[in-house]
Amino acid sequence: MANGASRMVKRRAGRPTLASALAADPARSEVRVAPVLGVRLQPVQQASAPLRNKIIAALRSAIETGVLVPGQRLIEKDLCEQLGVSRTSLREALREVQAEGILEYNSSRGLSVSSISVEDAKNIYRLRSVLEALAVEQFIEQASDAQIDELVEESERLKKAYRGGVLADIVAAKRDFYDRICAGAKNQIAFDMINRLVLRTSSLRKRSLVRKERHAQSIKEIEALMKAIQRRDTARARAAAIEHVNNSAISALR
Repeated sequence: MANGASRMVKRRAGRPTLASALAADPARSEVRVAPVLGVRLQPVQQASAPLRNKIIAALRSAIETGVLVPGQRLIEKDLCEQLGVSRTSLREALREVQAEGILEYNSSRGLSVSSISVEDAKNIYRLRSVLEALAVEQFIEQASDAQIDELVEESERLKKAYRGGVLADIVAAKRDFYDRICAGAKNQIAFDMINRLVLRTSSLRKRSLVRKERHAQSIKEIEALMKAIQRRDTARARAAAIEHVNNSAISALR
């Protein structure tokens, strides 16, 4: 979820209907959710950017927002129909997403969205806290005053998305917010890694992002983070970034 300081993913229009019921299987320590009945992926607009990149972005967005859920089998014919693309183009995109560990292949079931154990999810959140803290630190070191002002504006859009409570809007706003931070930090690697980690925990993240009490808590955490960034207080900014991820993990895994 990439080209440096450019906007890597455009905000998607519309508000898709998403599943809200999530369940865990304690016996296998594996998160299991049911697919969203009646929800379809939006056709890909075949213009400007390479089609393969657009298909990848559509697949990632569908996983992030719960249209495609862990364990769900991917049927090429259905995906081609929903996205409005050829099977050749779809397969090229699926191979790249699979290489990122977001999809997995089973000889009996074919390709499906990767499931994740609770232990792996905990490790991913710990890795995210380190990476996001690093990106924030580098942003403070390298960003200009103008870039900080732009990040303030982005944070306001993120807080507005939290107040609106629409999952797709929150996901897009959070992606754009960290896009700004990693661009200012000149750390594209961190941005790519953060986005891959986020996708691996998409079902858990969704569980957290739909909670109203988490919305209010997140707004306070973003405000604390931005105050520290504006003051160029590296220690407090790192602590705020880590706290935000840690609280997200608590909300998602409880």
